[in-house]
Amino acid sequence: MRSFLTCLSRSLAFACLLWTPALHAQPQLQNQAVQLALIEGLSGPFANTGEAVIRNLVWGVEAVNARGGVTTAEGKRLLALQRYDSKGQSEEALTALRAAIDAGAQYILQGNSSANAAVLIDAIQKHNEREPQKRVLFLNYSAVDPALTQEKCSFWHFRFDAHADMRMTALMQVLKQDSKLQSVYLIGQDYSFGQAVLREAKQQLTALRPDIKVAGDELHPLGRVKDFLPYAAKIKASGAQAVITGNWGNDLTLLVKAAKDVGFEGKFYTFYGNALGAPAAIGDAGIGKVLAVAEWMPNVPGVESVKFYQAFKQRFDKPHEDYVHLRMRMLIEALAQSIEKAGKSDPFAVALQMEKVEVNLAGQRGKMRAQDHQFQQPLVVGLMAKQGTSDVPFDVEGSGYGFKMLRQFKAQEVELPSSCKMSRPL
Repeated sequence: MRSFLTCLSRSLAFACLLWTPALHAQPQLQNQAVQLALIEGLSGPFANTGEAVIRNLVWGVEAVNARGGVTTAEGKRLLALQRYDSKGQSEEALTALRAAIDAGAQYILQGNSSANAAVLIDAIQKHNEREPQKRVLFLNYSAVDPALTQEKCSFWHFRFDAHADMRMTALMQVLKQDSKLQSVYLIGQDYSFGQAVLREAKQQLTALRPDIKVAGDELHPLGRVKDFLPYAAKIKASGAQAVITGNWGNDLTLLVKAAKDVGFEGKFYTFYGNALGAPAAIGDAGIGKVLAVAEWMPNVPGVESVKFYQAFKQRFDKPHEDYVHLRMRMLIEALAQSIEKAGKSDPFAVALQMEKVEVNLAGQRGKMRAQDHQFQQPLVVGLMAKQGTSDVPFDVEGSGYGFKMLRQFKAQEVELPSSCKMSRPL
């Protein structure tokens, strides 16, 4: 069943509702749609990351609506996705949250800033205590500051991405095998997530490879650096053989472009170097040198994995649209399952079901951990390679470069303990 997207203009943002032809003639289902609100930076320096999120969430909502929506005690209900532009700013995110709740949203989706996620968690906690009849649930797809499911954990917050320490654990298992590596440069964005990445990198280097020298350790302003050449020059001058960074969006793309321009020939151990312009920016210089970690990549072997990727490419066939997030599909599927098991869309009842939800998709399995609401799932580490070489049938963003799987980790191999002491509603 083919679906299409209708977007309605709003003063604050855009409200987008997914329809399917089979349900178009049933307005009662449309009127009773379960309201989801995406609060994300859709303009400014990280707009491309926001647009990538929209595509993945739209695809997930379309899949649920194409099978008739979710089944509740009241009957079938569609999912409706509205989007609000936070411009990447915390105050704008809070304004969007108030607007979304006033518009009837029960589920808030956000992820492209751990700083924004932290203020949303706090605001939602207070709102739900103040207005229990209008409670909302926060579904986080990529804000990966570990604190969000540890000391800042909340019953009303569920994270579907591996947090920074889990991602670093996977990367370090690969890095520690590189016996030739003797020095690294640590660089990141100066906010909670970037700080967490560098802190964990130093701790794991000390534990796993104490022989490696940290040649540099610095943070830069988030989304405000237009010229990374001075940073790249320092990296090259330090003599570092590799860079470890959690940078994302344009902050990563501009960094790797600058490194290429100054002639840096070392490796990049990244969280997000597998798309959003980074492979094309690096070019041949990145072959065999740029590593990335994710819950899934297009060249993960297996029939189900290939079918999953090809389905996304059929829906979004332009090269710049080619950034697939398995975890975002899993998030939507987890929500749909939890609503159906609860028999209603009430956020509290759904949260109780989501604490034990399991999702199987694209040959991968993920499970929510009730203790801290941290999703547990496999991770992969890939190495940049030319498309068409061994085990690299797919490139990314039409760049001609893809990522060859170096390691695949089972969920239990990257699962870490949590310090969460969750306060649960009565």
